[in-house]
Amino acid sequence: MIPPKEPPAHQVLDENEERKITPLLEETISFMNKILGENDDFVMHRFRIFDQYPAVLLYFSDLIEKQYLNEHILKPLMLSSPKKQGKAKVSRPLKDVLFGDTLYACEGRSEKHLEELIQAIVQGETVLVVEGLDEALLFSTRNVDKRSITQPETEQVIRGAREGFIEMLGTNLSLLRYRLPTPDLRVKTIRIGRVTKSKVAVCYVDGIVNPQLVEEVFRRLALIDIDGILDVGYLEQFIEDNHLSPFPQIQNTERPDKAVANLLEGRVILLVDGSPFALILPTVFSQFYQTVEDYSERFLLVSFIRLARLVALVFSLIFPSLYVALISFNPELIPTEFAVAVAGGRAGVPFPSLIEVLIMEISMEVLREATLRLPQQVGGALSIVGVLVVGQAAVAAGFISPITVVIIALTTIGSFATPAYNAALALRMLRFPLVILAGMFGLYGVMIGLILIANHMLSLKSFGVPYLSPIVPGNFQGMKDTIARLPLWSMPKRPALLHTPNDTRLGMKTKEMKHPPSNTLDPLKVGNLRRDIEDGVSSSSDGNSSSDNSN
Repeated sequence: MIPPKEPPAHQVLDENEERKITPLLEETISFMNKILGENDDFVMHRFRIFDQYPAVLLYFSDLIEKQYLNEHILKPLMLSSPKKQGKAKVSRPLKDVLFGDTLYACEGRSEKHLEELIQAIVQGETVLVVEGLDEALLFSTRNVDKRSITQPETEQVIRGAREGFIEMLGTNLSLLRYRLPTPDLRVKTIRIGRVTKSKVAVCYVDGIVNPQLVEEVFRRLALIDIDGILDVGYLEQFIEDNHLSPFPQIQNTERPDKAVANLLEGRVILLVDGSPFALILPTVFSQFYQTVEDYSERFLLVSFIRLARLVALVFSLIFPSLYVALISFNPELIPTEFAVAVAGGRAGVPFPSLIEVLIMEISMEVLREATLRLPQQVGGALSIVGVLVVGQAAVAAGFISPITVVIIALTTIGSFATPAYNAALALRMLRFPLVILAGMFGLYGVMIGLILIANHMLSLKSFGVPYLSPIVPGNFQGMKDTIARLPLWSMPKRPALLHTPNDTRLGMKTKEMKHPPSNTLDPLKVGNLRRDIEDGVSSSSDGNSSSDNSN
C-alpha cells in the first residue's frame, strides 16, 4: 500500500501562518523536521546550554560560516559555568543571560513566529531553540561566496571609479554609504516574491527627495504579487508607467558613483539582492545619452562629445529610411555625380532598395545577437568575419550594393555611440517601421514616422515626470544640462522636474569662482634679477617693490 503523500512545505506554512513557538522543544523540532527535514544539508544540532538547558541549533550547512558558528555561538554556550547557571536560575532570565553575558554574536534577535524562523533558516541564518523559552534566537551566520568588486561590464569607465555593483545586496549598500556618508541617506527594505522572498532596498536622501515620490514607489512595489524576483528587470516591468512603449522609462546602472549622483539630485534607487544592477527613477530621455564622465571633464569638451552622441543617435534612427526614400522616390535630391555612382553600384542588384536595406538590417541584428551570446574570445572574431567576409562576399555576388553596406555600417556604428543599451535597442527596433514607411511613401513616410515617435515620447511619463523634460515643458535651468553642459558653477539648482524640497546644491561662495581669479603667481610681479641688478621688475599690486618682497 502506497503511503499518503505529505503536503508541500509552502502549503503547511500557509496553514500554520500565525503559529508561534512553544516552550516545548520537541514540538518545535518536530515541526521544523516536517518542513525542512527532507534536505540533506539541513542540520539539527542538539546540545545542552551550561550542561543544564536542552537546546538545538537549526541551519543549512552550505549557507553558514561554520567557524563563526563554532567560536561565537556553540563554544560559549557549551562551556559549563556554575556562576552563570546561578544567574540564569535566580537573578535574570535565560534570554538576557545569553544575549548580554554569553554570546559574542553582534547580530542577534528573537522571533516567535515559526514561519519567520523557517524563512530565516533558508536565507542562511542560524536558529537557536531552548527548552522552556517561548521564542527562538536568530543569528546572522550567512556566508555565500561572492565575486570581487570589479569594473562594470556594461558601462565603460573612462574617468571615474573602477567599482561596480555585485550580486550581494549588503556589499552594494556599503558602496553607496561609502560615497554618501550622511545620516540623511535612507535605506528601506521590503520582501517581494511568494517563493523567493527577494529583499528589495529602496534608497533615497531624506530632505532632498520628494516624499510623494517615495510614497508612490512603495505603493507600486506593494502591488507586485509574483512567485519570484530574480533581477531588478522584473521590478522595472511592473512599476513603469507605460508597458507598451519601446522607450525605457527607468534607467539602470552598474556604477555606484552614478547612483549616488542621482540620489543627490533627488531620485530614488532600487536594489535587489542577487542583482548587480540598480534602478534609477524617475528617468527622462536626456539621461540615456549622458554619462558620469560628462561631469568629470571640462564643459566645452563634454558639450562637444554630447552633441556627437546626439548626432549619432539621430543618425542611427533615420539614416536607413532616408536612404530608401531618396533612392526610391526622390533621386533628384541627390547630387548628380553621387547619383551616378549609386546607380553604378546598384546595377545588377535584383532587389529594390527597401528589401535590400531590410535584409541587411535583419542580418546585422542577427549578427549582433550572435556576437553577444557567444563566448567573448569567439565573439570578437565573429563580428570581424561577419562584417568583412560576409559583406564583401554579398557585394561581389551582386546580392547587395556597396552603398547599402556603407549605409548599414554607419548606422550600426551610430547606434554604438548611445551609452544606454536599452535606449539603443529601442532605436534599433524603430528603424524597421521607419524604413517600411520610407519605402511606401518616401520622405512623407519618414516625416510621418518621426512625428508619431515624437508624439509618443511627448505622451510618456516616468512617475509623473514628462519624458522629454526639461525640453518639453521648457525649463531654462534644466536646459543647461541637456543638449550641452554649461559649467558646474552655472547650475546652482537641482533639476526642477523632481520638485525637491531642497533645490539648492551650490553654495554662494562657490559662485564667486566664475569671476576672473587673482593672478597670484604672475611673473610680472617678480621680474628678472640679473647679476644683482634689477631688470624689468614691475611694482607689485600692493605698492611695494619686488626687490623689497624678495628681501
